[in-house]
Amino acid sequence: MSTSNIVRSPAGSSTPSPANPFTSTADLPRAPDGFIQFIAPDGQLRTDTDVDRDALGRLTRDLYRGMRLARRLDDEAFALQRQGELGLWLQCRGQEAAQVGSIAAVRADDYVFPSYREHAAALWRGIRPADLLRQWRGVANSGWDPEPYSFHIYTLVLAAQLLHATGYALGVQRDGSDTVVVAYFGDGAASEGDASEAMNIAATNDAPVLFFCQDNHWAISTASSSQSRTPIHRRGAGFGLRSEWVDGNDVLAVYAVTSALTEHVRSGGGPALIEATTYRMGGHSTSDDPTRYRTDSELEAWRAKDPLARVEALLRAEGWSDTAFLDEIQAEADELADRTRRECLALQAPDLADAFATVLADVPQLLQEEHDAFVAYRDSFLD
Repeated sequence: MSTSNIVRSPAGSSTPSPANPFTSTADLPRAPDGFIQFIAPDGQLRTDTDVDRDALGRLTRDLYRGMRLARRLDDEAFALQRQGELGLWLQCRGQEAAQVGSIAAVRADDYVFPSYREHAAALWRGIRPADLLRQWRGVANSGWDPEPYSFHIYTLVLAAQLLHATGYALGVQRDGSDTVVVAYFGDGAASEGDASEAMNIAATNDAPVLFFCQDNHWAISTASSSQSRTPIHRRGAGFGLRSEWVDGNDVLAVYAVTSALTEHVRSGGGPALIEATTYRMGGHSTSDDPTRYRTDSELEAWRAKDPLARVEALLRAEGWSDTAFLDEIQAEADELADRTRRECLALQAPDLADAFATVLADVPQLLQEEHDAFVAYRDSFLD
């Protein structure tokens, strides 16, 4: 990973990322079927991996911090929605390792096209809580200016961002830049025609794009097993993409695989795909009741694989954490939760009259008359 990679805190400050202890995916424990896992569900580190343990410890602490903060923001936003302060919220609970591990492994100037659940990745890039919540409070069509963060606004139409990312990557390619474009999507989006088109176009043009699929097992109420008989990483290989399959609840494995494939793309090796197997612990959204289509036993089985608990166990086992470290993260998480609530409640709906000014650059007489009529109608009501 380039030393120019930046870890941004929710407060907007920047600190250098730790050195990358992995050199290639060949360094990682790989099952016969190709599945890559570094940390077992019980938090035990795979001992057949030869890496710099000091660098690995520093990296693990940084990634754990990002995951903890993301979950705290997610929990606070969920509570805000239940209290009527947000119209909708889509939780990322359970997917923190997939998001933090991947976003931490790419350069700060690598351009990201998210779907609509990538709160952990957005937070890592420094996007403020207010900007993350603005769209879900219904006061804006999008939350932030993508340019300062190299992080596009959320895309609600399934798989549309994959074509956007591929087109952007073709532009980057023609500009002669070494920027890599990263496109997040889910298993449900993989069933859309846009996904197949984007992968095929990227492959045939050697576009510098990394497709990152978070297979969280459920496309709303449709199980992954009902969507496709072929694993997503094999479908990627079929299009000609360098493809890897990783434990999406293992933040170190995700980081290592993303780092290796990002450099593969950056060096001109062509587009790549990562399938990260994870699990959506909550509903598809706050409007969804997951008990109608999945069992309690399934949920409990995946709770035992919680990505945060896995890293916590590893930190304890390796002696990489102490009370001061954990207290610091707890305090930062508490501050973030408080800030999230304050910024959410401060978000005010725009004046509907302002919408007339954003229809056309030059306001014609008819539009101005409609604006004036609306303002007169609105002002006719008593306070």
